[in-house]
Amino acid sequence: MVLEAPLIAADIVQWLYSDAVGRDDSLALIEELAQRLCAGGIPVDRITTGIMILHPNVRAEASVWTSDGTRELRRYLANEELDESYENSPFKVVHTENKLVHLPITAEFQPGEFSIFAELRAEGYIDYVALPMPFSDGSIKAFSVATKDPGGFSVSSIAVLESIIRPLGLVCELATLRRTAETLLDTYVGPRAGRRVLDGKVKRGDGEWISAIVSFADLRGFTRLSNTLPADKLVHFLNKYFGAMAAAVEAHGGEVLKFIGDEVMAIFPYDTPDEASDAARRALKAAGETTENIRSINQDNSCDETPDMSVGIALHAGDVFFGNVGSETRLDFTVIGPAVNLAARIAELAKDLNVEVLVSDKIAEIMGCRGGLYGQYQVKGFDEPVSVYSPSLVGGEAGKWCPDNTAVRDLDAN
Repeated sequence: MVLEAPLIAADIVQWLYSDAVGRDDSLALIEELAQRLCAGGIPVDRITTGIMILHPNVRAEASVWTSDGTRELRRYLANEELDESYENSPFKVVHTENKLVHLPITAEFQPGEFSIFAELRAEGYIDYVALPMPFSDGSIKAFSVATKDPGGFSVSSIAVLESIIRPLGLVCELATLRRTAETLLDTYVGPRAGRRVLDGKVKRGDGEWISAIVSFADLRGFTRLSNTLPADKLVHFLNKYFGAMAAAVEAHGGEVLKFIGDEVMAIFPYDTPDEASDAARRALKAAGETTENIRSINQDNSCDETPDMSVGIALHAGDVFFGNVGSETRLDFTVIGPAVNLAARIAELAKDLNVEVLVSDKIAEIMGCRGGLYGQYQVKGFDEPVSVYSPSLVGGEAGKWCPDNTAVRDLDAN
């Protein structure tokens, strides 16, 4: 084995620098790595990677492979439990001291042992190695292997692992950077726009015409509150309410495009008449769920400084231009066009009329029902009066608007 170790390492390194480069699927990467190690006589039964990532909610990500069938990408939120687990982990030693950890997993508990060893012992592992995996920015990530083989890891096996760890770090770094870029773009510009940016469509004016349900949700009473509430409490307040709105939109297949002051703009794209009907139903259900979420937050509100809030939501449908607008140095992906303008005006109308949900005549047409007509109103920038409908006038819930026409569609099952 000693003589073969350099050949095994060379073969794996060549693979890492060639076919493995550009792999986005970290689970597939470590599975093939495990297969190559086992084929070389290195008895790995478990592989994990530990990588701190840049993410608004997730602190670290771990890819886990085991010889008995586990293929799992684990994400760890920042919390006290994670902190306590990390404090007594070999990964902390690897990260902070930049050194290899090689310890047998004894049959009985040993005072001072790492907390992960109890789990590994119960699963039959008998030897463990964790190595520092350097990234090009100077940070240290972690890579570990464990085995159930009675012989454990030999000196030559560990030498192979040490030989491949730097190129493995390069491949993992490239995959992490790609996922980080996707995560940040999804977070700040939305999945649809994020994909366009990653595909290279970043020129000013680049875009496409799409058909979509456009939704504007507006918090009421926010201006007065923002003038009196301390900044830190105001941010916490906004996050809570925006979170409720965004969760409803995303739960029903929509995409939040912007937070504009105290407004949320979202779209539900469609291509065909059938898809338009489905998108309208989902947008209505999202509107209904948003109002329910807001009520739940208000019921749980125990702070005198943050009064109960209400929301007004407007829905309209039409063709919108989805693309890059801005200056030469500062661009924004957004939707523009008459359909967006009218949706915004209906949102203002909903606020003026103190109505929770108002939809346009176009939405009524798509849904095949004009029940709940609220009236016709003149809105700024449009010559003709606008007919608007309030789903709350029929059936009591936005998701059950026009029950005579749409009950057979079983909206609640969507």
